[in-house]
Amino acid sequence: MNVSEPTPLGEMAYNYAVVGVQKGGTSTLAVTLNQHRLVCQPPDKERHYFDDETVDWSAPDYARDYAAPRRAPIHRLVGDATPTYLYWPRALERMRAYDPGMPLIAVFRDPLERLFSHWVMLRSRNLAWPDWPDFLTEWAHTSLPDAVPTDVRTMRWRHMTGLARGFYGEQLQRGFELFPRQQWLLLEMRDMLGNFEQTVHRTTDFLELPRFERVPPLKNWHAGADQIPGTAPTADDLERIAELYAKDLALFEELSGIDTSAWPTRLVLDGDLDPGELAARFARKVR
Repeated sequence: MNVSEPTPLGEMAYNYAVVGVQKGGTSTLAVTLNQHRLVCQPPDKERHYFDDETVDWSAPDYARDYAAPRRAPIHRLVGDATPTYLYWPRALERMRAYDPGMPLIAVFRDPLERLFSHWVMLRSRNLAWPDWPDFLTEWAHTSLPDAVPTDVRTMRWRHMTGLARGFYGEQLQRGFELFPRQQWLLLEMRDMLGNFEQTVHRTTDFLELPRFERVPPLKNWHAGADQIPGTAPTADDLERIAELYAKDLALFEELSGIDTSAWPTRLVLDGDLDPGELAARFARKVR
């Protein structure tokens, strides 16, 4: 059969989603789930449908635009792992309109580590992306944005909203207002990587799939570059950003029940980690 021809098995509507967070282990989880015998591997890990501002959201064509080719008759789930959905303005509202019963998974990572990893990813892909100081100031959000600017390229806004993605409490608060708590599986990256088999079992249980007889081995997909050229974060940078996240982090802890006691952001805020030590650790990735 020519690869351009439609599959004779038809199309599957996406029926679960990994919605966040970027640089939090979503690729590792998604690639693992796609190896389950009942899960169909989609054409792309990140579908980027509900954050597409070119769609006519007054009359979306889900059957045409939000489906994946079924690869085997046994397949019953196909997932969209797009980690921008959790923070993107109106993305979750669009998801609810699509399927108010959709199971949602979010993997969280310390916000300072996530922010730095986000910048390293951009710089490793293209040195034309801004250096660390400009990355912090181009869109210096102090809370979760509620609209996408109309006067900038959407792709640039997507990549440069690093600070905004760290307001996990506001993101969850909005998410819980739109989808019942029981439709959410909240994971933490350190725990996922340290207890990978148990985390995968929790996830397949949540999706009402039979457990893997043998969980695929853990692989660190899209781990990023070893070193990148640029300006390393300073202790003052990290202390200031931690303070920016302080109120939101407390809200996240209350809403999620996730233990953040080992997160550098929490340790800096509590005075248990010198931000200079964290800056020195980050600096080893910068040359």
